[in-house]
Amino acid sequence: MSEGEVIRPRASWDDYFMNIAQVVASRSTCPRKYVGAVIVRSRTILSTGYNGSIRGMPHCTDVGHMMEAGHCVATIHAEANAIIQAAKNGVMIDSGTIYVTASPCWNCFKQCANAGIARICYGEFYRDERIFDVAEQIGIELCHIAIDEGEQPR
Repeated sequence: MSEGEVIRPRASWDDYFMNIAQVVASRSTCPRKYVGAVIVRSRTILSTGYNGSIRGMPHCTDVGHMMEAGHCVATIHAEANAIIQAAKNGVMIDSGTIYVTASPCWNCFKQCANAGIARICYGEFYRDERIFDVAEQIGIELCHIAIDEGEQPR
């Protein structure tokens, strides 16, 4: 180490993968919520996903939102896209961890559970309390990892 060199603390594995999820979120195409997801097993990235339109369809950023009951239904959520990407590429995600910048909605939580995700690490809490009780019942670990919203790429 040279004189005056500052050594910054090394990121934990959880912080490392959550930081990557924040970068993945920068690809989101629905400005109502920028969300990124990274699926990992044995400290290896298996798949990523962000919220955006159906492949081949115009993005919310280009044509606006398709709103129903206060939610944009044009987008596929980040968790679902990460699971779909893994399936499309023949990648087994069973027993993996998903890092997602916002906690899963009820539908995404159910998809994670049925895809065999063993651990869900989330940044901000996003609206659905049901995930906590059900996760405990079925043995999925939920882990909150604080993220610096000011640093999140857009």
